[in-house]
Amino acid sequence: MRRNLIDASQLELDDKVVAIKRVTKVVKGGRNMRFTALVVVGDRNGHVGAGLGKATEIPEAIRKGKEDAMKKLVNVARDDNNSITHDFIGNYGSAQMLLKKAPEGTGVIAGGPARAVIELAGIKNIRTKCLGSRNKQNVVLATIAGLSQLKTPEEVARLRGKSVDEVLA
Repeated sequence: MRRNLIDASQLELDDKVVAIKRVTKVVKGGRNMRFTALVVVGDRNGHVGAGLGKATEIPEAIRKGKEDAMKKLVNVARDDNNSITHDFIGNYGSAQMLLKKAPEGTGVIAGGPARAVIELAGIKNIRTKCLGSRNKQNVVLATIAGLSQLKTPEEVARLRGKSVDEVLA
């Protein structure tokens, strides 16, 4: 998977907790409770990332998840009306996320885990559909994988050795 990682120190990032799971391990002395937090961070301007934090207490797990997400920020290609540049299917594990370009005024049509990623990426008009697994973690990561692989018309034109008008025609 192609990732264009960004330095998070200059960005003003918002974060959203997508899921908190309680994990129990049975040991000789009883049960050990731990928590796993799936956190998405983004600047609502084309940068987004997701991370997983694990700890014995919820706030600590969220903090670790946020730190992990900041290390995994990616760039998202957007067009003039704050939608994506082209339709794409993002894959992660058995989860697939169909991302469809939408005209101005459509809004964000997405389920819970994908909506968090899309809103924090700064996309205002998009239609999505979750294909395959509905696992929250895999859906978030499939959405980010799809968004990170989007290309602008300028990038496609440069790769093909053509003008932007030829690519868009």
